[in-house]
Amino acid sequence: MRSLWILLLAALPAASQIAPADWPTYTRDLAGTKYSPLDQITPDNVAKLATAWTFSLKGEPVRADPSADPFAIPGAMVGTTSAATPIVVAGVMYLPAGRRVVALDAASGVEIWSYTLASGVASQRGVAYWPGDRQNPPRILFTSGAKLIALNANTGKIDPGFGNEGTVDMVVPYSGVPTIYKNVAMIGATVGEVPVGPTGDSRAYDARTGAKLWDFHSVPRPGEKGHETWLDDGWKSRSGVNVWGWYMTVDEPRGIVYMTFGSAAANYWGGDRPGANLFANSVVALDAQSGKYKWHFQTIHHDLWDADLPPAPSLIDIVKDGKKIPALAQIGKAGWMFILDRTNGKAVFGVEERPVPKGDVPGEWYSPTQPFPLKPPPLARVSFKSDDLVTAEDTTPEHAQACRELWEKSGGFFNAGPFTPWGLHQDGAPPKTYIQFPGGTGGVNWGGMAADPRSGYIFVNSHDGALTGWMEKKKAGGNYGRGTEGSAQPYDRGGVDGPGPYHGFSASAKDANGKVMGTWPCQKPPWARLIAVNANTGDIAWQTPLGLVEGLPEGKQNVGSSGSAGPLATGGGLVFIGATNDRRFRAFESKTGQELWAAKLAKTANANPMTYQAKNGKQYVAIMATDTLMVFALP
Repeated sequence: MRSLWILLLAALPAASQIAPADWPTYTRDLAGTKYSPLDQITPDNVAKLATAWTFSLKGEPVRADPSADPFAIPGAMVGTTSAATPIVVAGVMYLPAGRRVVALDAASGVEIWSYTLASGVASQRGVAYWPGDRQNPPRILFTSGAKLIALNANTGKIDPGFGNEGTVDMVVPYSGVPTIYKNVAMIGATVGEVPVGPTGDSRAYDARTGAKLWDFHSVPRPGEKGHETWLDDGWKSRSGVNVWGWYMTVDEPRGIVYMTFGSAAANYWGGDRPGANLFANSVVALDAQSGKYKWHFQTIHHDLWDADLPPAPSLIDIVKDGKKIPALAQIGKAGWMFILDRTNGKAVFGVEERPVPKGDVPGEWYSPTQPFPLKPPPLARVSFKSDDLVTAEDTTPEHAQACRELWEKSGGFFNAGPFTPWGLHQDGAPPKTYIQFPGGTGGVNWGGMAADPRSGYIFVNSHDGALTGWMEKKKAGGNYGRGTEGSAQPYDRGGVDGPGPYHGFSASAKDANGKVMGTWPCQKPPWARLIAVNANTGDIAWQTPLGLVEGLPEGKQNVGSSGSAGPLATGGGLVFIGATNDRRFRAFESKTGQELWAAKLAKTANANPMTYQAKNGKQYVAIMATDTLMVFALP
């Protein structure tokens, strides 16, 4: 078994130093594969998985602080909910737990140590491990708002040798997990989605001392690469364009870090930022130790769709035409996967700049083309026509009727294909609603991909939520979404139900007594899928609906209902994923996509799962289910 693990680890582009039993980073390896070689749990025995132990988050609840985490709900109580992925090193699990960070025995869940913050909460995404050196013990690094904090991994006490008595003031907060390469700890920026505000620059700190090593200007300044893509001084004081996803990936042998940047704010209005707007919606390669720019690939020019790139890429070596290529796979909320040579950013299967529809909003700047990969095909719905409206055969007669009524109330739903922009709606004019696919949350969101180096398969959770509405001249006092109330932008999204920020494409079905049976999407299912892409060929290997809609009649429930989290792949030939709104944790056969096991959970598991081997020799699979870590193993 040990020799097999060695062979599998050698196939990974950046994981040769990881003990097979461990899961030491958010994605297990710096290559972002979310792949473990462990193979005790297989398609033949996975049906026997049962709960081994659980850990309830016991941190004292505190109120959410949107200034530290714009994804938080203002005024909501946090500290007992989490989307974290734990890490395991040498039989010890490390996990954020509200106001605490804890170390647990990975075989039993028994608490080894606990550190409690004086104020605020630890990142609800995860923590990072630095192995230490001759002068410093191993450390746990994590963020809390604008603080980067270091604990002694052995004791759980603040490590005073880092920063100012264990803390570095990052100034701009980050709600993700530090990415640690050698002695470099790299972080993104959580700045929200406001046009003018803090910069979204990425930064790096010395994991030994806390000293700042470099920062990268996500909006290029005069004289820097990409500055020419910001016309009419649209770069000045520009916020957004940030790595808000929870991790970065690193090609360890080459020392290259890959960062993925979100959209330029505001989300749907870009008249004050004409041009392609680098490095928004781009994967950017830097030298990890110096922060020096190497290359970039922009997936969307001048984004008007809020089509971020939340997940960092997965690195995988592929074989094309008999030649081995060091590749990366990048995907985001727009649903297109770009497979690139990770040494230079060139598309392995080709990419075309194709004309896209142009809008009619006064003062807006529209990119005449957008990049389309020749392979794979889109992994989410990217267009819509009237024939795509749900029917009674798809769901229920009541739901289909409610969707037709929504269509009529909205004046129809206009879509001209991929990258359809919002059209202008004049006050007093009849409704003409525009619809975009994918919209809102994707596509593929922060959960990202898992990559199996043996097969070359890349697994993604993709869902087809829509966004509907139009652009209108802003009205005083209107709610147009995060941070736009006081901005100077003249137009923003409205819709049939009034000003934004979000209008979906769903309708409630009622029975004869007026009782709501469910609220479901109005496009034909499936509405969410688990998809496997063969990176060696660019083809879809298999796809299957992900998640049940239990309000639908028997025989129609398997239509997909998933959130934003991602999958895990294992050497046992399995893909594990939670993410679904039906509160299941599932295992699929990685070769075929056949569902082999599902556990019904008490709460939703909208977090990325992980797996490890404890000191007792057993393989475990773990996932956070809202406020409880669920850990499974074979009997």
